[in-house]
Amino acid sequence: MLGPLPRPALALLLALLALLPAPALAGGPASHTVIGNIALCMVGASVLAYLMKLGRQPLILGYLLAGVLIGPVGFGLITDETEIVTVSSIGLILLLFMIGLEIDLKRMFASGRLVVVAGILQFPVCVAAAYGLFSLGARLGLPLPMGFDAFYAALACGISSTMIVVKLLHDKRELDSLPGRLTIGILIFQDIWAIVVLAVQPNFAQPEVFGILKTFGAGGLLVLFALLLARYVLPHVFHTVAKVPELLLVLSLGWCFLVCLVAAHPKVGLSMEMGALIAGISLATFPYNLDVIAKVLTIRDFFITLFFVTLGMQIPRPSVDVTIVALAIALVALLVRLVGVLGLLKALGATHRIAALATVNLAQMSEFALVILALGVTFGHIPKETLTVVTWSFAILAVLSTYLIAWSHPLQSALSRALASLGWKEKEHGAEEPKAAGERTIVVLGFFRTASALVDEIARNHQHLLSQITVIDFNPAVKKPLEDLGIRYVYGDIGTPATLEHADISHAKVVLSTVTDSFLKGTTNLRLLQLMRELCPKAEIVVSAQGPDQSKELYAAGADFVLNAPALAGESLASVLEQAMSESLEGMRVEARQRLLEKREVLA
Repeated sequence: MLGPLPRPALALLLALLALLPAPALAGGPASHTVIGNIALCMVGASVLAYLMKLGRQPLILGYLLAGVLIGPVGFGLITDETEIVTVSSIGLILLLFMIGLEIDLKRMFASGRLVVVAGILQFPVCVAAAYGLFSLGARLGLPLPMGFDAFYAALACGISSTMIVVKLLHDKRELDSLPGRLTIGILIFQDIWAIVVLAVQPNFAQPEVFGILKTFGAGGLLVLFALLLARYVLPHVFHTVAKVPELLLVLSLGWCFLVCLVAAHPKVGLSMEMGALIAGISLATFPYNLDVIAKVLTIRDFFITLFFVTLGMQIPRPSVDVTIVALAIALVALLVRLVGVLGLLKALGATHRIAALATVNLAQMSEFALVILALGVTFGHIPKETLTVVTWSFAILAVLSTYLIAWSHPLQSALSRALASLGWKEKEHGAEEPKAAGERTIVVLGFFRTASALVDEIARNHQHLLSQITVIDFNPAVKKPLEDLGIRYVYGDIGTPATLEHADISHAKVVLSTVTDSFLKGTTNLRLLQLMRELCPKAEIVVSAQGPDQSKELYAAGADFVLNAPALAGESLASVLEQAMSESLEGMRVEARQRLLEKREVLA
């Protein structure tokens, strides 16, 4: 439980509230500019997120509550969130762009029919099951939607929230696990289904087949256009600017919004969000995607925070009847996941673990569903009350889902035991997480002169280690020579912590920084040491120092070994002096020249 608010936090909260404009606190007419409203959103989000952190609750819950409190339902500090909603939608675009960047289609579809078949069937199965439950409940006299209302509520139950799922899985670092990739694959197919629904929605009674075919045709052409440019044009452009990370980020965002603009063109008929996803997928195989993800992350988090706060502002004030119906719809949405996700994946041969985790991950409604219902109100298909009820169901599941995904593994264990107790045995060769083959257990942070000499030494005398090495650096010129040696190269700025977090190095046995602080930008060996202790707690960590004082500091901070290049050079030179004083340097010179002739360093 959340304990008493500490005095410093209480003082901070009161000070922030005291600075708010009096008309806003009094619930008077909205007098803020867009920037002022955004400022209020961020103040509310920071205070509530701080309280959630103290209480060990999900941060998303704090953002939603902040929206409720400063919006019309709460203190009325903001009464018109329209402009903020428009600004916050950038968060969804950036999120989908990053999803695309992290999607390896080859690895995703290597999961086979689990992704493809489950993605195609999940939505219609969930919608049909939800509609059946609503109709049955209404006939039994329960307060559930009927007719067109039931159909729209069923559509909402069939789509999960990309925004919530990806953020929570990203925070847990489970996006690239098999359940994570399976979840994202199903979400992508859900977005495609949502496009189909939007295409036929204006006239549900007489669906326009030509309009559907036109939308798919335009989408296919856009994907082809993006992939062709990404194959033949963009590699040359990105390679030219790869040594300037800031420009690389600007070009990546420019590409993202270019595809968004093309997708949103009336003749194409897709959404900007779908365009962002396509733009990200087209860059996913680039060696630079890891660094782009790391740099977009901070921008994305700002807009995502706005998105959830404005979402909280739009949650209407509920009555008792609305609350009861909303809870019933939320329960139906959870029940149909057992059929449309868990049951479907089990029928396709997934293990209990994979099927259960994907089911837990998808246990919420999508923002897309609210858009579909809002259009349903516009078209006169459903009353506004239906949208209000489903919005509350969405809010309930959004909050619940943060806990479900946080506790997904204990829940998965419980679901697996339940399946086993019902007699649903594991298949002998069910789909499971692929085993890591030849994991790279040596990580080299930065690649400069010392690292180049190290790689040459290993290539000549310790070749068995080459296949164990991962190099993280942002000099694309070393990529091919290293990969020719069998070394994995990851483009990324080691001065950006998010780059290292995304580089999948938690399994490393040795982490080595051979670059001294004078050549590092945006970080130091001490910071790298501290970060590596968090990311690779079991690794032996070797860092570099520029002198004895820094060596002592790094050892005190927990370094397993400190490479002090000046000290090593001094030891070597002492041997040279001894040789020069006792005999001639001729022998040492010949030996040194011979070693130089044998060297084949990447950085000559």
